[in-house]
Amino acid sequence: MTTGVPAVQVQQLKKSYGSAMAVDDISFEIHDGETFALLGPNGAGKSTTIEILEGYRDRSGGNVTVLGVDPQRGGLDWKAQLGIVLQSSGESGNVTVLEQLTHFAGYYPNPRKVSDVIEAVGLAEKAKMRISRLSGGQRRRVDVALGIIGRPRLLFLDEPTTGFDPAARRQFWGLINGLKTEGTTILLTTHYLDEAATLADRAGVIVGGKLVDIGTIDEIGGAAARVPLVRWQRDGVEHAQRTSEPAALAARLYAQAGGEVAGLEITRPSLEDIYLDLVGNPAGTVAAAETP
Repeated sequence: MTTGVPAVQVQQLKKSYGSAMAVDDISFEIHDGETFALLGPNGAGKSTTIEILEGYRDRSGGNVTVLGVDPQRGGLDWKAQLGIVLQSSGESGNVTVLEQLTHFAGYYPNPRKVSDVIEAVGLAEKAKMRISRLSGGQRRRVDVALGIIGRPRLLFLDEPTTGFDPAARRQFWGLINGLKTEGTTILLTTHYLDEAATLADRAGVIVGGKLVDIGTIDEIGGAAARVPLVRWQRDGVEHAQRTSEPAALAARLYAQAGGEVAGLEITRPSLEDIYLDLVGNPAGTVAAAETP
């Protein structure tokens, strides 16, 4: 059940290493029960931010509360309310999946049923296999299972589906949507933009340690970034124009050409297109508008 109080509050957060600023004056909130995606290229400051929120790294400046507690002062009771899925667990895996989950479940006051968690992450047939014998993708599922076994109020998912095949990713998405229904607050980082678009309610984009945009998935990048793009060819030259009336533009092009228009294509920008524009990837740059 949501409380209406933000699960995470970040105000002017800074983290520096000598003269290098890894996180530079960022502020955002994550609402109770919300799934929030923190996006950005490698080295942008995402992992540093998350480690500060988890209490693993001290900040250089700013104010942070997670479930109402400063992470630098969080005790065992506070930590028991968190679920954490790191990019790599480092587990040697000398026990079975069932043994590992049963062991970890004993750390929490109200854990999920171990068999239900194993089923949810798609490892029912591997429950009695040693983790060291699992594939990389299967070990990743164990990481996710360990992150949710304690029924956390706040779940950190750092690149959770790395190594998953497409079917496993879809199954995982169903699991996360189930957690959302239960009211779990989720902070997600992922390089799969379709994953962020599917799972997240809102997203923030970090570039060079700065938060360059934040909003709902339908708002990121602003209205101008979501205007459809029309591409076509004329006399062997490629043309492109953004327009809110792509059908009308296509009709004019057909009339001018007296028939079929070479290379005519209408594209509505995806979250990935918008993200690439925000992080300054030249591949995401769209040609300037022109008059057909």
